[in-house]
Amino acid sequence: MRQITLFITAVLLATVAHTDPNALQQKPQSLLDIYNQALSHDATLASALSANKAAQELIEQAKALYRPVVSFKAGVSDSQSDVHYKGTGVPFPNGVRAYQGYQYGIEARQPLFRKQNLVQMEQLLTQVNQADKQLHLTLQNLMLRTTQSYFDALLAQDKLDLIVAQKAAILSQLEQARSHFQVGSSTITDSNEAQARFDLIAAQQLAAQNNLAIAKRNLQLITGDLPGPLAKVKASLQPQMLAQTMDEWQKVAEDSNLRIQIQQDLAKLAAQEIQHKQAENLPTVDAVASYSETSANGSTYGFGSNINTGMIGVELQLPLYQGGSISSRIRQAEMNKQKALDDVDITRRQIELDTQTAYYNLNSSIAQIKAYQQALLSSQSQLDSTQTGYEVGIRTSVDVLNAQQQLFSAKRDLQEARYQYLLNIIRLKAAVGVISDADLVDVDGQLEG
Repeated sequence: MRQITLFITAVLLATVAHTDPNALQQKPQSLLDIYNQALSHDATLASALSANKAAQELIEQAKALYRPVVSFKAGVSDSQSDVHYKGTGVPFPNGVRAYQGYQYGIEARQPLFRKQNLVQMEQLLTQVNQADKQLHLTLQNLMLRTTQSYFDALLAQDKLDLIVAQKAAILSQLEQARSHFQVGSSTITDSNEAQARFDLIAAQQLAAQNNLAIAKRNLQLITGDLPGPLAKVKASLQPQMLAQTMDEWQKVAEDSNLRIQIQQDLAKLAAQEIQHKQAENLPTVDAVASYSETSANGSTYGFGSNINTGMIGVELQLPLYQGGSISSRIRQAEMNKQKALDDVDITRRQIELDTQTAYYNLNSSIAQIKAYQQALLSSQSQLDSTQTGYEVGIRTSVDVLNAQQQLFSAKRDLQEARYQYLLNIIRLKAAVGVISDADLVDVDGQLEG
């Protein structure tokens, strides 16, 4: 009984020493709490939002391609000429003439037919659609990054807690070994072995504290604040087998994955660029209207003038030859299109691999949870029997320490498997491209309130 009391006291002291006093008053943050913070503070998402807002301006730029263009120009000049007329009977005198001129004009040009403008409008709209998908993809990635960082921090916290508890158990065993040695019922070897385990676990505790600090900083990178206590996974968690086959998941990925769709938009944009370059060989037709006024207080002949001119008409321009540059740009656009199609294939294959990997990992984590649950029961039973054998003298202190190590390893592995199970659900949904807020709500429901 005294040994059990020492063990419980050591665990409580170690836990209190490890726990932040402020954390005792804080409600654990759930995955949704962290995600909502990330929505407001994540720099990557903020950058994507700014990029998307900038891309929306392309719509107005597309509309402007077929709107009238109005320009105004004005000028003033100061001229001087020295004139000497030859021959007889010239009515203008020789000499220096100095005079000023003033002119201004306004011109309006309305495109009537510009094939390249029509194609460019389609390109701009394609770019806007691509930007919308990129923003949605960034949001999906934020869900995955948040979940990954959350469970990384949670696992680091659990590993530290288990090390603290294990350290307390080793300390209790060390006290027992010293007590037994003092009364002559054991050798100094048991004390030395327990001391060595205690020193080793103390070093592991320092590493675990460092890993926890890093994991919390990763969460801070997303949320802007250091997290407090995190809600843990319910001990009653029971993994569910997948209803869909891997082929069904891959079919969904083919239809829904935004990375594939973005690459397809790039291929579409490359095809439109070919049309744009081909249109540069076509004629353009514009309606043109202008008005100008020119005045001068003198001239070479000695008298001034004031001229008002108005014009309205249709202007046709037909490119005849530009040194072969248009043909070269068309060939370049065709090669860029082929590259874009190749990139679509590369992305599709990578998504297929990512989906397969996530599917297998999820199945593996389901099996691991069941295996580690059984391993935990077996380890606990082994520790109980080993502790009993040690008390009656048929087991050594080393046997107890090994049994304790096995029990804590089983607890750690089970917790990690549970976290990986929930994380792999999100990874599979993200790989397929159907991850949403509802998936985070489902995972959050598996956490203790």
